[in-house]
Amino acid sequence: MPSLAAVALFAAALPNAVVLQPVANMYSRPSLDADVVSQAIYGANVAIVEEQSGWARIRTADEYTGWTPLPSLLKSRPYAATGRAAEVQSLFAHIYREASVTRHAPLLTVPFETRLEIVSPPEPDARWLQVRLPDDRPGWIQAGDISLNPKKLTIAETLQFAQRFLGLPYTWGGTSSYGYDCSGFSQMLGRRRGLNMPRDAQPQADWDGVVPVENRQDLQPGDLLYFGSSPKKITHTGVYLGDGRFIDATTHETPMVRIDDLNDPYWTRLLVAMRRVK
Repeated sequence: MPSLAAVALFAAALPNAVVLQPVANMYSRPSLDADVVSQAIYGANVAIVEEQSGWARIRTADEYTGWTPLPSLLKSRPYAATGRAAEVQSLFAHIYREASVTRHAPLLTVPFETRLEIVSPPEPDARWLQVRLPDDRPGWIQAGDISLNPKKLTIAETLQFAQRFLGLPYTWGGTSSYGYDCSGFSQMLGRRRGLNMPRDAQPQADWDGVVPVENRQDLQPGDLLYFGSSPKKITHTGVYLGDGRFIDATTHETPMVRIDDLNDPYWTRLLVAMRRVK
């Protein structure tokens, strides 16, 4: 997870905007007919690189760029980058207009890892926390959906945590619990360990933060697996769980986050690289 200092430096480099959609698609060009290259989630601070006919080319904190419709953004100071903030730990969390689940429908539903500004310190054992949304609206979120101090996970904790996402849909370009693609899922699991991994599978395999694992028998839980036609043409990634199993977001057979068998001939044939975080 990026430090607050890194977020502040990033935000100062270019005009800042905050994402207003639960998940905002980032396109390869300024058109809804273009392919999705990545996503940014609600409340995320992004840099506006350029604007064009109702679109903005944005850069996310992991240095990824893509085009997003301007109505998905609010130009403002950085949001939830300093002071009191909470991070959503549930797969999805409802934000309400008041501290009640019955009086009104949720204002919106945000994905895992959404950061929200807290209005005041929560009372001990309080069920609800009041938040300030990026557009200055007040909102209320249940304490059980968030963490005020998310901790960095060990490898074993990360692999156990990863299985909470089983069954979520595969989504090309996906970086949220609304749907991940393979590298978005691996990158998210890296963040839980405090790692700032590249966004895509090939750059992940080439990243200077990892070292090669030369032999399959040397694989350890938490190692990163890369698949494709060659080590320089990687198209898929997963995280090794141990005992020949790995977890990945895949379109193979069933398009979802699932556990696969590395000994399956389909995966054995495509495995071209293995990496371990330094």
